[in-house]
Amino acid sequence: MQYSPNEVVDELSRYIIGQNEAKRSVAIALRNRYRRSKLPKEMQDEITPKNIIMSGPTGVGKTEIARRIAKIVGAPFVKVEATKFTEVGYVGRDVDSMIRDLAEASIRLIKEEKTNQLHDKLDNITCNRLIDILLPMRKKKDMESDDLQVRRDAIKKDLDTGKIEDLIIEVEVEDKPQGMNVEMPGQPEIVIGDLFGSMMPKKTKKRKMPVKEARKVISQQELNKLIDMDSVTQEALERAEQSGIIFIDEIDKIASGASSGRGPDVSREGVQRDILPLVEGCTVSTKYGPIKTDYILFIAAGAFHLSKITDLIPELQGRFPLHVQLNALGEKELKDILIRTDNALLHQYQALLKVDNVDLKFTDEAIDMIAHYAYIENEVKENIGARRLTAVMEKLLDEISFIATDELPMHDVIIDKEYIEKHLGENASDKDLKKYII
Repeated sequence: MQYSPNEVVDELSRYIIGQNEAKRSVAIALRNRYRRSKLPKEMQDEITPKNIIMSGPTGVGKTEIARRIAKIVGAPFVKVEATKFTEVGYVGRDVDSMIRDLAEASIRLIKEEKTNQLHDKLDNITCNRLIDILLPMRKKKDMESDDLQVRRDAIKKDLDTGKIEDLIIEVEVEDKPQGMNVEMPGQPEIVIGDLFGSMMPKKTKKRKMPVKEARKVISQQELNKLIDMDSVTQEALERAEQSGIIFIDEIDKIASGASSGRGPDVSREGVQRDILPLVEGCTVSTKYGPIKTDYILFIAAGAFHLSKITDLIPELQGRFPLHVQLNALGEKELKDILIRTDNALLHQYQALLKVDNVDLKFTDEAIDMIAHYAYIENEVKENIGARRLTAVMEKLLDEISFIATDELPMHDVIIDKEYIEKHLGENASDKDLKKYII
């Protein structure tokens, strides 16, 4: 299904509060991909994605926007931190690894789609194999009939109702040689066990396991038979090339203005120059085959507290033509995050504690106070955006979370003004004076 930019923004707004400018930019980028796919082949080759840099404080939705748009359109997605690529050969990784990670993500995505398509067929085959294993284990005197089909139906009923999930059975599994991964900069990862294992006939062995575990093992075995991995690989490489999204976080940390006394700026500029060919367009070798990076959408993000976008090398700036500023979260946005988004934070805590028979109820005044306290904490301490709400909620519900147990009967707990003041009042109003002490 192809979404219009307006529909993409609406979908993102289910999970992310505010930041409409950033939502519009990524929505247009997605739609332009669809528009490009409808053009003649010779024109498609000339049109490349308009990469985006998102700047703004931590915890305001930069990563979530990128992750959600990938999920909306079923695109392979990889998130990397730019700082991982500093000092390659010592503590860092080579930049090509992000493309190899994208290939892996694309393979997983296509396999998941194929598995969902084969779900009913796979369940049926797995069930029949389990019945074949269980049938000889059932003594005839334990069955109501000598008829084979009746006996199979009786076992199927036990499987469907979960009556025999813990029963131990023997399943034939592949006896794989021990693998050892070898990764060299600029080269795809090699699994030594797979390399030699493919040259030798496959060995099997019998393993004892409960039915619930055997179901997963057999399902995976049957899935491998049903799925053509060659077609999966081909489709995955094409999906990665044409629809892949790579999110490069903390790009401000490799800008020249981000020097903090740890290592020379030339190291950061070196990482930028390593990333540049990928963003410009090149071919990277993976263990599944080569991937062209020309049409991958790159979204970079950073807080840019100690540096500016203009501190990046000009060539890299030119490959990220769209710059979007995300705003810090105010009290209203924090309150909306608590209650308005799908699976909002308050609803998550209510669901978690309901497992232990605690029915949490929040008054409107209490919700306003939680948002206010989170905002104040961000103001007087480090501004960590929406993540501050989690810290506040954990502190607020610490006592309840500790004593709650499903052995107690269901009971209501009202979170009101008095409860907030008792559990958060002092902590929320404390000023963090340490940051002003030299």
